[in-house]
Amino acid sequence: MSAGRLTVVALSLWLALAPPTAAAKADKEAQPIVVEDPHYGEVLFYFYQEDYFPAIVRLLAAQSESLLGKHAEQAELLLGGMYLSYGHHLEAARIFERLLADNTNPEVRDRTWFFLAKIWKQRGYLEQSQQALDRIQGELPDNLAREAAMLRAQLRIDQGDYDGAIALLENWKGRTEWASYARFNLGVALVRSGRVEEAARILDELGDMNPFNDELTALRDKANLALGYAMLQDGRPQAAKPALQRVRLEGPYSNKALLGVGWADAENDFYERALVPWMELRSRDLLDPAVQESMLAIPYALAQLDSISQAADHYLNAIEAFHEESVRIDSTIDSLESGAFFAKFVDDDPLDSTGWYWRLESLPEGTEARYLFHLLSTHRFQEGLKNYRDLSYMHRNLDTWQDSVDVFESMLETREQAYEERLPRVEEALARADLDGMVDRKLEFDSVLNDIEASHDWLALATPEEFELWGEITGLEATPALAADIPEAAEVRDKITLLKGVLQWDLEKAFNDRLWRLRRDLRDTGEALVEAQRARRQIDESMRRQPVEFAAFSERVYGLAPRIEALKMRIEDDLEVQRAFLRAIAVGELQAQKERLTTYTIQARFALATIYDMATTVGEAAE
Repeated sequence: MSAGRLTVVALSLWLALAPPTAAAKADKEAQPIVVEDPHYGEVLFYFYQEDYFPAIVRLLAAQSESLLGKHAEQAELLLGGMYLSYGHHLEAARIFERLLADNTNPEVRDRTWFFLAKIWKQRGYLEQSQQALDRIQGELPDNLAREAAMLRAQLRIDQGDYDGAIALLENWKGRTEWASYARFNLGVALVRSGRVEEAARILDELGDMNPFNDELTALRDKANLALGYAMLQDGRPQAAKPALQRVRLEGPYSNKALLGVGWADAENDFYERALVPWMELRSRDLLDPAVQESMLAIPYALAQLDSISQAADHYLNAIEAFHEESVRIDSTIDSLESGAFFAKFVDDDPLDSTGWYWRLESLPEGTEARYLFHLLSTHRFQEGLKNYRDLSYMHRNLDTWQDSVDVFESMLETREQAYEERLPRVEEALARADLDGMVDRKLEFDSVLNDIEASHDWLALATPEEFELWGEITGLEATPALAADIPEAAEVRDKITLLKGVLQWDLEKAFNDRLWRLRRDLRDTGEALVEAQRARRQIDESMRRQPVEFAAFSERVYGLAPRIEALKMRIEDDLEVQRAFLRAIAVGELQAQKERLTTYTIQARFALATIYDMATTVGEAAE
């Protein structure tokens, strides 16, 4: 396979895996793919529509029948890309290791290993991701090179190698979005390695930048939040407050920022100020840990301000709210353990896309949905949900195949019945068709025509009218009256001789042409007989083979049903395993929320008891 064509196929793979903006840019530079095999063209038809499952099915079917011809290696590389689209990174890795080891364009190989490393990182296989990055030998395109460098640094951070991550990030060049992310990760690595002052300078610059898109706006909030809590943990609440106040009030990090602002004021004994952000938090979603903590922080601040009765009321409100939320969580856990809830993720979904890039557009309706926002933000649950959805897609697809098998069975039965009905009529017609006798007659005609040609028997080729006319003329010659020796008889004899001569002249003149036409017709007849004999042999062979073919088709068609049923049972087992996996994650998260609420409830009860003790002590002292 030429390097040019392999590059085109790898570019197609890149377009399938790259982010939409990069894909759109590369699409303008892509060249048309020369498809020399219709089966490979059919695979590409589904591939470019991102219908990877039918593309994989058709590609594997074509491979099993060796129908891909010159596109065999291209198809194998494409199969690896589609396996990646489904997250089957191990199978894809085996394909790439086999195809990309020696005989592939280095740029294609490096780009492929980069995407494989990216997927492994998202799947949590950090060691395999690092190994894939280490396989990159050349230079990637600028946009991919920046992302690869970021991926290397993130792997170091995830593995606890903060110094290694700092070494990769501190010399990052440029002022792109990637540079901003690099500086943020550098700040995080510096904080975790204990170098808070260096981290504060970097995070402060990010927190004060002027963003030009939503991503950088979110990054700015994240940087301010990280800086603020780093300062709080370092015992510098006054330095934490300005950074936390730069976080947007309506952004995803606002709750934690408001909580931090309150604690920054509380650390400086400014409890009245601390109540302002905490009271704002109290009106927000109780599922957020920051909101839950604020419900304890408010009465704490009120107690510090000697508002004992208000503090007691807020503690009671918090205990009641935590109890009600715990009851709702128990109800949600019961619903999740039934398994019916996860079916809602696919029941109302047309399943028009599958694989790695599927994203959930909306949550199912129900009281449980509000608890899943936090779950859906975790990569582990997202990947599990994708697997569950893909398994559901495959199960539905097998249902469709099962219906198709029923149709095939009906078609086969109809064809077999039609064959049995027509076979006697065909056999009867064949019995009437005496091909051997026709061949003998044709040979006789050839012999007769040869004799006519040899004897130049022009009368033998006369038409019926001409032959009849010849008979009439010769009949006139035998008239007795013409034998008289009189002038009138002589005149008639001359006229008969003239007519006979003219007719003979015409017959001899047309002899060669008629002889050629007859030979041509006999030749055509011979060819027709040969074709008829060939057709007869084919019919005989078909009649002999047809029962065998029907038996083979019956075995294949009727054998598909149990195979499909077995596959459905396997998928149902896998669906149950996946449901259990998702249920364990969801229930575990809800149990953690409930335990947190229980802890907060206990803290609130102890604080409330302390307030009651204080009130009792004060009352006794007053008496």
